[in-house]
Parts: sequence; C-alpha cells; structure tokens
Amino acid sequence: MADDKLHIRLHVYDTELAVNIPREDEEYYRAASKLITDTVNTYSTYFKGKKSDKDILYMAMLDITLHYKKERKKRQRKQAY
Repeated sequence: MADDKLHIRLHVYDTELAVNIPREDEEYYRAASKLITDTVNTYSTYFKGKKSDKDILYMAMLDITLHYKKERKKRQRKQAY
C-alpha cells in the first residue's frame, strides 16, 4: 500500500509543502499548486500594499473556487442533455 504513495514537495505561493500523494495524482497536485501560486501572484500584483496578505489569499481562493463551481455547473448542464 505504501508503494502507491509518492512523497513530493510543492511550492505553493510563498510556502514549501511536503505531501504524500497517490502516484497517479501527481500532475494534478503540481497543476493545483501552480494555479494557486499564479492566482495569488496576480492578485498580489494589483493589491499589494492596499490589502493584507490574508485578504489577497482569500480573494485568490474565491477566484479559483468560482471558476471551479462555474465549470462544474456547465458540465452538469451538458450531461443533462
């Protein structure tokens, strides 16, 4: 069972995270960490010095979640037809 897991380090914005993940999910974890980093960097570019780092992180989380929810709803509508 331990062979199914992979130990990787992810750079997520300004933090290094060590995680144990299923091997088959590595590309998703790496893509997710890149998406988070890119989104936070985008918001930081616009709001650094105007908003707190915490607010910037929350805005990035909202942005990513809204995109996810909208895409999920689109897929559900397509499946209904």
